[in-house]
Amino acid sequence: MLDIRRLQVLLAIVEEGSVTGAAAALGYTPSAISQQLLRLEREVGQPLLDRHARGMTPTDAGVVLATHARKILRHLAAAEADLAEVAGVRRGSVTLGTFPTVGSSFLPLAVRRYRELYPNISLTISSGREDNLVRMLEDGTVAMSLLWDYEWQRIDNDELVLTELFTDPTVLLVGANHRLARRRTVRMSDLTSEPWIIRAGGHPVVEVLDRSAVAAGFTPTIAFQANDYQEAQAMVSVGLGIALAPRTATVNQHPDVRVVSLGDTAPSRRVLVAHRQGRVRGAAELALHDVLVETALTYT
Repeated sequence: MLDIRRLQVLLAIVEEGSVTGAAAALGYTPSAISQQLLRLEREVGQPLLDRHARGMTPTDAGVVLATHARKILRHLAAAEADLAEVAGVRRGSVTLGTFPTVGSSFLPLAVRRYRELYPNISLTISSGREDNLVRMLEDGTVAMSLLWDYEWQRIDNDELVLTELFTDPTVLLVGANHRLARRRTVRMSDLTSEPWIIRAGGHPVVEVLDRSAVAAGFTPTIAFQANDYQEAQAMVSVGLGIALAPRTATVNQHPDVRVVSLGDTAPSRRVLVAHRQGRVRGAAELALHDVLVETALTYT
């Protein structure tokens, strides 16, 4: 049977690119790292790394074994987290992951209610990108996390149990003096000649715009790429263009921006709470899950 610590060494070398980097990451000496690597290569009967002047790269066998090592170490970390829960190490505390738009809108309402009901439970919240939130769920860094998805890209992860909390509609942002500012509802087909402000860096709302525009029969003209929704609102407020956003992103609304419904002409996203399949769930975690579900019922 392969040695877990040697698998950890291999993974560290692959991720850090060198024995020296792996030694620093694991707190070992470079000599100890090299010895463990040689023993692992003898165990598997073939080279796992190609040595060259600038470091090391994995062989085909090294890639395969490092991929399995990553999964094994993640599961071990999760097992340790579950054992800690059983032993009562985390009794009276719970960890939660979230993402910015929900963290600034829906989540504070749930946190307030949770603290009212359970003032002695310690609640720790981490905000991040969805891929990082999923990793934290898988390795036990957070007990559960808020996530989101669209109909064309549902979360497909057998390790996660998902509970839908609410639907977050896509809305239109226009300036206070825009011709549509006083409308309650518009359709994407009303917007064919408008300049658009989008999120930079391949943000999911860009795909929402592209899909909605195609369905409405036009190609959007991009006037500005914003780094966040506050910057997007600022540019909308001065008439540079209009923008799409999830409704949860409009809680901190710019005074010179109006939010208009798009009805069913732009896709909505699901907001979910997830926990790892098979996780031993403590009372504090179960109580938070219930509060999130109850808050969602009144939020929409």
